[in-house]
Amino acid sequence: MTPQIFDLVSAPGFTLERLASGQLLLTSAQGEQHAGVVPVRAFPIAAPDEGISLVSTEGREVAWIPQLQDVPPAERALLQEDLALRDFVPQILSIKSVSTFATPSVWAVETDRGDTTFVLKGEEDIRRLSRTALMIAGGEGVQYSVPDMGALDRASRKLLERFL
Repeated sequence: MTPQIFDLVSAPGFTLERLASGQLLLTSAQGEQHAGVVPVRAFPIAAPDEGISLVSTEGREVAWIPQLQDVPPAERALLQEDLALRDFVPQILSIKSVSTFATPSVWAVETDRGDTTFVLKGEEDIRRLSRTALMIAGGEGVQYSVPDMGALDRASRKLLERFL
């Protein structure tokens, strides 16, 4: 029998708790339990707090959260902890240096998680999300965000513009 997917916000009475193993346990209002659920954002960049799915250990969606802000505070805090671990996207605050204006090049940047370096393999690894927002794929697989190019210092904007 396939478990029914339910909307957590419109189905009051659910509980979400962290087990001793660190996994999340979802209990529906009807008493159906799902151990090891994982929250997954439908739109992690464009709408991070909208459309969150809770997926079972078998990879099946067991619950849907249209708006994270509508979830009770205790459960919301648990979900936000797991989502923060899953969606590691450092934000670039400044570009300190670029090894060369040809690719591949090594970038030294300051992020909201500290200073780091990464290899930009090609200009196609810089993706525009909007007029001012960018996503930059580092060579080791980490995605870096620039939510507003205009907020970067002048030297950082000049370096970045050479690749756009």
